[in-house]
This record gives sequence, structure tokens and C-alpha cells, in this order.
Amino acid sequence: MQLRIDSNYDSCFTDSQRRIEMTDEQLRKILLDGIAIPAHPLVLDASRKFDERRQRALSRYYLAAGAGGLAVGVHTTQFAIHEPGGLYEPVLQLAAEEMNRVSDRPLVRIAGVIGKTEQAVREAGIAREAGYDAALLSVSAMKGSSEDELVAHCKAIADVIPLFGFYLQESVGGMDLPYSFWRKFVEIENLVAIKIAAFDRYKTIDVIRALAESEREDVALYTGNDDNIIQDLLTTYRFKVGEKTIEKQFSGGLLGHWAVWTKKSVELLERAKAEKANGPASQEMMVINNETTDANAVLFDASNSFRGCIPGLSEVLRRQGLLEGTWCLDENEVLSPGQSEEIDRLYRSYPHLTDDDFVKEHLDEWLT
Repeated sequence: MQLRIDSNYDSCFTDSQRRIEMTDEQLRKILLDGIAIPAHPLVLDASRKFDERRQRALSRYYLAAGAGGLAVGVHTTQFAIHEPGGLYEPVLQLAAEEMNRVSDRPLVRIAGVIGKTEQAVREAGIAREAGYDAALLSVSAMKGSSEDELVAHCKAIADVIPLFGFYLQESVGGMDLPYSFWRKFVEIENLVAIKIAAFDRYKTIDVIRALAESEREDVALYTGNDDNIIQDLLTTYRFKVGEKTIEKQFSGGLLGHWAVWTKKSVELLERAKAEKANGPASQEMMVINNETTDANAVLFDASNSFRGCIPGLSEVLRRQGLLEGTWCLDENEVLSPGQSEEIDRLYRSYPHLTDDDFVKEHLDEWLT
């Protein structure tokens, strides 16, 4: 059945299940130009079973909102889907089907890949077979490994599928990865991008300096620093490399924060790109950066060590009608006390960051 989409926005779904193929050069160009990539949540029903209908609706929302791709099987999708017999393959396949319906532009398909080398290589193969363009690789399972062992692990994945590096903050299971690791990592030939989600200025600079010193121009930087999104998108990093002065910038974002209010997030990315191209950032964008950080602190439940992160995002989607509830695979993963009231505050304080009217206008179509 063909899904009717209003002409007021740019997505176009058709019955075709054929994806728009991309060469390595095209993939790199799209990533360097800068796109918004939401980290796709997992949708469950009240019995904590996979809700395929609303999972599809959520993908359709992101694509209609102007996302340049989707990241699936990542932290926001709940890492438990990677367990044996879990939902990893069906969740990847469903999102791929929805992306394949978009006929007006190429989309970047990112699959989360975790585990020790054997598991990660297997997942990379599953993602490649499902038509994904790159693997967002978490190396958390390799804690205790030497730098050379970590790099060998990453190369094994890159032999299967293009690599999207990932610096995950330690407070949610990541590991400390020093400059020396990143300097080796950026030499991996099949590396296309790096997501920096260290939530730390020092560590963020480590990664960017390593890439600058490699003198590679074909690897994109994507912010995952949800505590500093707009500032990341507006900042230029300058380094002296030999006799050269090399500048690096974040091209776009791959963010859990962008899993809600996505249309406004896409608009903010485009505004940041325009301001960066035309001169100094406006004071208004600096204000919006702080507003976005305040919103993220609530949604990600920063005051409670991020325990309510996924339920916080799900609660916004529930209020919009995209989800029926905030259920997670782990029944203990729930909103923290006071988090719902804080979301109320966000709606009162920052209505310009929300896209509820857009969702209301098209929700029935996405649920069809």
C-alpha cells in the first residue's frame, strides 16, 4: 500500500523497497556535507514486545522531519537487543525497509555494532547484508585490551563494513580512549566518520587533533556531545601540523537527543551550518545552545547518572502519540522521580524547540 505524504515536507514514500545505492565517495561526501542522524529508539508495547507498527511510524517521523539517515541498534535502541535471540536483526531490517521507501534522496544507514571481535564482526556482516552503509562501533566490550588490540579489533570490523568511530562517555559504559589510540585509529582506511560523545572538552579535542594530524580530509566528525550540541556545530578547531595550519569542524550530529523534536533539530543543524559558513555565530544561537543543553539534562536524566535517559526520550514521544508508553526491555529502566515534571517545564520554557504540531498533523499517516 502506498503511504500518502503531505507535500508540505520533503520525504516521499513509495512502494519500492529498493534503496538508493551509494558509492564510498558519495557516502563520504554526504557525511562531510553534514546531516542529522537520530539515534533510533526501540518501541515496545505494554507486554514489552516489539511494536512493529509504531516502530515503523517512528522511522517515518524521522525521515519526514528531514533526517539524513538513521542510526539503529545503538544505545537508544537498547543494547539488550544485541543479546543472543534478541531483536537486532528484525529491528535493523525494519528500519532499512522504511529508509528504502524514501525515493527523493539518498539516506545514510548506520548500524550499531558491539561486543568482542567475533560478535562485532558477525553483527557487521548482518548490517552489511541488510544494506547498511557503516557500523557505529562501540569498543566498550574490549575494556582491558591494549591500544594495538583495540585497533586490530576496529580493523576487523572495517574489513566488513565502513567504520563510524564512536567515543562513548564513561558514565554510560564507555572507556577512556587517549589521544595515542585515536592517532592510530584515524589511519584505518575504511573509516568514514567519528562520533564524539565523550561529554568532555579535553577528550573531544584529543580526537579532533588526532584527525587533523593525520591530514585526512575524507573522514567526517559528528557530535554526540548532547551537552554541547549547537556549540559543537558552530566551533572551528585549528591545529598546527608541521608547516600547515589545519582546521576541523563537526559536519553534523548523530544523537539520542535528536530522537525527539527532530524537525526542529534538523532546522537547527541547517541554521548552524549557514551561520558557520557566513561568519561568527549569532548570540541567539549561543542562547539556543544553552537551552538545548538544559533540555538534554532533563531528557537524559543527567542529575541521576543518566538512568532515565531512554524513558525520558520515550516520554516525549508518548506525549506526541508516536509511542503508547515508555516501556523498556529492562523493567527497572523507568522515568526518575520528578523527571516527568521537568519535561513539563521544558514544554513551558522552550516551545520553540518542540515539533508537536508537525507530529500531530501527520501522525495518522505514519501509523497507517
